[in-house]
Amino acid sequence: QVQLVESGGGLVPAGDSLRLSCTISGRTFETYAVAWFRQSPGKEREFVAAVGMSATFTHYADSVNGRFTISRDDTQNTVSLQMSRLEPEDSAVYYCAADRYGSSRNRDPQKYEYWGQGTQVTVSS
Repeated sequence: QVQLVESGGGLVPAGDSLRLSCTISGRTFETYAVAWFRQSPGKEREFVAAVGMSATFTHYADSVNGRFTISRDDTQNTVSLQMSRLEPEDSAVYYCAADRYGSSRNRDPQKYEYWGQGTQVTVSS
């Protein structure tokens, strides 16, 4: 059973930074591509960033490119999302998702098999 647990959300003023973490249980962490999605009230779940089985491969939504950085630590079974220069529009529930043998190019949430419970990020103006 694969379980994903997010942490690190909170309330911050615009311009600040936050770091989200996603810890994935299981011994096969290195076989998963992992992505972050977000969803705000009344909107569809939106792709934010993804990292492939190799940390070399990363992809970002245009809206966060240059401000967010995704990384993975296979020794800790953790994928992190460093968010900088946060804007009120970044406010949402952030979810991590995993796809075994997947690609960091996958932006479709339906391609991800496993999901965390989400963590709230609120950016005040």
